Amino acid sequence: MTTFDAVMLSYDEPLADRLHARLQRVLGVQVKRLHGVQGMRRAYRLAAEVVETEQFLLADGDFVLATEFTLSAVEPLPEGTSMRVWRARNPLNGLIYGYGGLKLIRRSALRDLGDAVDVLAALPGRCEFTANIAGTTRINQSPYHAWKAGFRECAMLARGSEYGMDDAEATERIAAWTAGGDGEFAEFAVSGAREGVAFAHEAARVPALFDKLNDPGWLYQRFTAGHGEQAIAG
Repeated sequence: MTTFDAVMLSYDEPLADRLHARLQRVLGVQVKRLHGVQGMRRAYRLAAEVVETEQFLLADGDFVLATEFTLSAVEPLPEGTSMRVWRARNPLNGLIYGYGGLKLIRRSALRDLGDAVDVLAALPGRCEFTANIAGTTRINQSPYHAWKAGFRECAMLARGSEYGMDDAEATERIAAWTAGGDGEFAEFAVSGAREGVAFAHEAARVPALFDKLNDPGWLYQRFTAGHGEQAIAG
């Protein structure tokens, strides 16, 4: 059986400690942790330096691994493939796709990471999307985290997927994000999604603005400017 290291990348997610413990329990191995690293591109590159295996599992700080996921069933990446993405469930709008999903990734590819707004889209080599579902992306840990998820994802979908998703599929996903949802803080995810689409249209005239999608300070300031009082009031 091939062995893989595993890493969780967290930043400020309220449930990250619990989800890290769950990840270790379900996988049955120690999961390394990088927390609070400024800059997504820097965080991914640092992940490549903390692992000891060429291929390793990578989870976000809001990922809830399904109990039925079995590490022993994970096949190594084929030659020429830099990353495999398992699908994740969105608990608010029912979408199931690669957003927030578990990844198997080559550290050598991360060391050669290019430039893209959706950072991992700049990996060299192929990206493989599997139909299997590995868990749930728990984006609604707070009003801010729900808003940020909708804002970033729909801004990138409206801009044009850097993974080569066709326009019709991107439009369908934007429609699901913006239409509504059920669950805690769903209204913040919907607001974020709608604002993200508007931001993409604004940034189309100034493409450098898209870099703000990876700036946590800017994102939090934008959220609080529009929703701070509402979020505090609950």
